[in-house]
Amino acid sequence: MRRLLSPWFLVLAAILASRFIGMALFPFADTTEPRYAEIARLMAETGDWITPWFEPGVPFWGKPPLSFWAQAASIKLFGVSEFAIRLPAWLATLGIVYLTWHFALLLWGKAAARWSALVFSSMALTYISAGAVMTDAFLVLGTTLSLVSFGLVMNGHVRYWRSLFFVGLAIGLLAKGPLAPVLVGIPIGLWFLLIRTSLAKLRHFPLFWGSILTVCAVLPWYILAEWKTPGFLDYFIIGEHFRRFVDPGWAGDLYGSAHVQPKGMIWIFWTWASFPWGIIAISGLVISWIRRGTARESVRALRDPALLFVLLATISPLLFFSMAGNTLWTYALPSLPFSAIMIARWLISLDLAWFKRFRWPLAGTVPVLLTIFVVLVAQGVATPKTEKQLVLKYQELALGQSSPLFYLGDLPFSARYYSRGTALELAPEELLATISNSKYETYFIAVPKNWAPVWAEQWIEDARTEAINRRYRLLSFSGTNHRQELSQNDQ
Repeated sequence: MRRLLSPWFLVLAAILASRFIGMALFPFADTTEPRYAEIARLMAETGDWITPWFEPGVPFWGKPPLSFWAQAASIKLFGVSEFAIRLPAWLATLGIVYLTWHFALLLWGKAAARWSALVFSSMALTYISAGAVMTDAFLVLGTTLSLVSFGLVMNGHVRYWRSLFFVGLAIGLLAKGPLAPVLVGIPIGLWFLLIRTSLAKLRHFPLFWGSILTVCAVLPWYILAEWKTPGFLDYFIIGEHFRRFVDPGWAGDLYGSAHVQPKGMIWIFWTWASFPWGIIAISGLVISWIRRGTARESVRALRDPALLFVLLATISPLLFFSMAGNTLWTYALPSLPFSAIMIARWLISLDLAWFKRFRWPLAGTVPVLLTIFVVLVAQGVATPKTEKQLVLKYQELALGQSSPLFYLGDLPFSARYYSRGTALELAPEELLATISNSKYETYFIAVPKNWAPVWAEQWIEDARTEAINRRYRLLSFSGTNHRQELSQNDQ
């Protein structure tokens, strides 16, 4: 009981629990969250647990199904809501926090474990991804489980960790694909190379049976996915895991666009993702090296094989993605559990007075700032790119003889999700023909706020503005009157 009431545990619990506010109140904002949320909703609605569907009739080949399985299961249990679909990512992050804490505890004691968990949970990307509909939290749960298992086995903690290594690989392969074993294998391979130890240590792992069980857990879905929608393996294995990274201008993305960045940008992304701790650690190390000449001490500390392994687990994802031409800041997430351990051990070893004074405010920086932002959005002060309120307004006004909600131009993912797949995309050149040939009493059309061609000026003036958001205005008008006007103009 005393442990549960300790300051570090209360702060950690407050950080993790505060994420519930954003999970419940913050709407899905384009593009990632509503896109994946709609895929999960379709999975729950159709009962198709093999193929994630981008939209009816269009399979989603971009990711394996583990995150969608978890989100669809949450929908089945709790209904369709932002909180329910985000909950699996929070639970996955909770698992990563535990692994980070347990790894540091077994190797370096309570103080390192507590601050490793606090630093990791309060990093910007950790906090955001903990309550976001993305696949990254599930990937990192898998890679962290495998790497923690390896590190503990190499330090004599064999027991069930020797088997959990393969469980982590299976999770990663079903969450993100072949990227998972690559992110696990790089730090392990470098560690064996640098400490010049024998690969015979791998005998602690059940390599044969572990590999067999991993394949049996993963391969059936890949086979079924290709059988059900042929072409999946070529797109996912070759396109997503080769062309995307070696070709900065890759135009083969079926579901979005490539994120072209300068090579090496992942290191800048890491400073954003690890905020505020990464910047503090970098600044503190530079100052310490200049003032105290501790560079040699830092290098000597890396003679500890366990600490060297944590460093390699920290930098390996960054080294790997340095070669990629298409990167996102979420690609830094696999590095953060081990970054947190490195930062926590460094801060504790220095015994800095300023850290003791400001440690709790630092841990609360990201949770407090993002919670304030969520409250501002909930109060209407800030407006994210979401169609939630506009779609809800349409649903409030629409009657039996009303048209579907048409979006002129591109149909945002958030409109597709909040309309439960009923919103339709309408090209501007199809607008008049749609009005003429359809028999709805009332039309509802969302038009871009800056859309005002000369031929539509009178049409826009006659329509009634029902709602306006950051990008669109919702217009309603009488179908009968406009059909008569169009008929007279044709005559």
